[in-house]
Amino acid sequence: MAIGSKELSPTELDTFEDERLVDELKKAKEELFNLRFQSATGQLESHGRLRAVKRDIARIYTVLRERELGIRATPVAVEAPAKAPRKTTKKADETSADTTTEEAK
Repeated sequence: MAIGSKELSPTELDTFEDERLVDELKKAKEELFNLRFQSATGQLESHGRLRAVKRDIARIYTVLRERELGIRATPVAVEAPAKAPRKTTKKADETSADTTTEEAK
């Protein structure tokens, strides 16, 4: 993520599913932890990155909460076309017939 984090704009966050938003939130929190750790040890080069990551986290929380309240629409998941049921073979029919006769005994 670049400084300013244009990758996580609110319009782009609208296209993410809830699971992906949670993953992005987890990544951002890990990055924030690492940046704070670098800051504490004096190794942080870009202090503006802290602010950008905090804003990304706030954006994600806002989108999740608005979806919870019904303010924003949750994107519809695109499902793969359903597979046609398989045709059974004679062997499969015979085996199932054998098991049903055994169960009847």
